[in-house]
Amino acid sequence: MPNRQGLAKVQHLQAIRDSFPLLLPNHLSLHQMKSVLFLTIFTFALTLQAQTQLVLLGTGTPFADPERSGPSLAIVVGGHSYLVDAGPGLVRRASAAYQKGLPGLQADQLRTLFLTHLHSDHTAGLSDLIFTPAVLDRNAPLQVLGPKGTQRMVRHTQKAFQEDMKIRIHGLEFGNAMGYQVHVKEISPGIIYQDSLIRVKAFRVKHGSWKEAFGFRFETADKVIVVSGDCTYSEELIEQAKGADILVHEVYSSIGLNKREQRWKNYHSTFHTSPAQLGQIATAAKPKVLVLTHQLFFGTAPDQLLQEVKNAYPGKVVQGNDLDVFD
Repeated sequence: MPNRQGLAKVQHLQAIRDSFPLLLPNHLSLHQMKSVLFLTIFTFALTLQAQTQLVLLGTGTPFADPERSGPSLAIVVGGHSYLVDAGPGLVRRASAAYQKGLPGLQADQLRTLFLTHLHSDHTAGLSDLIFTPAVLDRNAPLQVLGPKGTQRMVRHTQKAFQEDMKIRIHGLEFGNAMGYQVHVKEISPGIIYQDSLIRVKAFRVKHGSWKEAFGFRFETADKVIVVSGDCTYSEELIEQAKGADILVHEVYSSIGLNKREQRWKNYHSTFHTSPAQLGQIATAAKPKVLVLTHQLFFGTAPDQLLQEVKNAYPGKVVQGNDLDVFD
């Protein structure tokens, strides 16, 4: 007959086994069961930590829509954020997302930016991203990866604010000089960034007369997210987006554009993507979900533009709005 201590151990063993009958076979010892449970819980914790989220920070265009900040989004994984484009309002939209409970988007943690191209609506928030988080005690350099010309843009921006930096770093604020630094990498197609959480691939897209415009493919442990940037129909984008969990793509309203003067018809049809073209892209790529951003309504209702896209593509389509989150 087992003693009191032995009986308690047997009861403890049976209680653990009864709680996890499928996970813990009868032949396992108490030590073995604890090891299995530890590894299971540890793996589950890592999975939760590495869960990837897409956060739309700004879904706007050059139109000054107060409901839509300039083009920007974040891929958040493992508590780290990776930004795409720096439209006006980026830092405050990121702070709003952080206040909603999204980690890695507090101002001082905004440290990595990918630029699709150098149009002003995608870069007007660059100075904000360089300086505001630095003032708020960012303690590491900002990394910026973008097309040729990015280094020149950053250098001129820093030069324009050199008096501000001097006062903040060497004055009574005693600002961290490291936070004001910017490390720039001018990119070419291929793998442009990789760390323990994410791998990023750049590919060329067609954006009118821009010599350099890129889309990005983000690969994490649990998701593939493809971001079109600004572009028109692109076979390369289709190839990169095949089977993606999320395809984030720009679009304009054909109905709205038909009401505009000819110069704008010529411009937008060359630089951007119509619903019919987007339908072709998504039908070929077959993403699990298509998210619309940089939506050019031209006076049409948002629901009308969404319907234009749905008429061209039968898959799942979501109309993106600022601060939308996709898990």
